[in-house]
Amino acid sequence: MQIKTLEVAGIPSALHAMRNPMDSWDKTDSQFTACPYKEKSDFIVGEKDKDLSVRLQTSGPEHCKHLRMIMVWANISAPRYWWTEFDTYRIGVEKVSCSTMHKLMAKPLTMDDFEIDDKDSVGPQVIIQYLNDLMNEYKDEDDPDEKKAIWRHIIQNLPQSYIQKRTVMISYAALRNIYRQRKGHKLKEWGIFRQWVEILPECWMITE
Repeated sequence: MQIKTLEVAGIPSALHAMRNPMDSWDKTDSQFTACPYKEKSDFIVGEKDKDLSVRLQTSGPEHCKHLRMIMVWANISAPRYWWTEFDTYRIGVEKVSCSTMHKLMAKPLTMDDFEIDDKDSVGPQVIIQYLNDLMNEYKDEDDPDEKKAIWRHIIQNLPQSYIQKRTVMISYAALRNIYRQRKGHKLKEWGIFRQWVEILPECWMITE
C-alpha cells in the first residue's frame, strides 16, 4: 500500500471560520510568515487558535465544523479488499479510480500488481498465470460475444489483493472519524493509513 499526498488546503480559512460563532476574530494569533527561500509563505497556527480548535474538536463533530473545510488530495494505491472497507466512508470523501475495465489488460499481470505478503507463494503465481493466459485468449479472440465472456471470467477471478490506484479527496473531519474508528484494526493497511494521517500538516486537528 502506498499513499502520496498531493495537496492540503483550507487550514487558514477554516480557522477563520472557526471563530465566526463568537465573532472572536480579534483573538486569532495565527499568521503567515514570509520565507525568502520558498515560493509560498508558511502558515503558523497560534496557540490561542490551536486551543480553541482542540476544545471544539473534543466537544463533538457538531462543534468542530471547521474541520469539514480542510481538504486533502492524495493518491492511494491499495488492494481491493481494503478499498471495500474504505468505501464505508461517504461523507466528506470523493474518489476517482483507475479503471479496471479499461486498463486491466494493458500489460501482463505480475506479483507486484497484488498486495501479497509472501512473494514466493505458489498459489498467487498460479492464479496470475491463469489470468494472463485468459488475457492472451482475449486478445486473440475475434468473436465479440466470446471476448465479453472471457473478460467477465477475468474480472470474476481477479483476486481481492489486486492493487488499485485512486485519487482521493477527503476532509479533516472525515479523517478524524477514520483515525479513531480504525485504530488497532487487524488489516495492516489501516495502520499504514493512520501513519500517513500523522504526518499531514497540523495533524493534531485529526489525532487529538
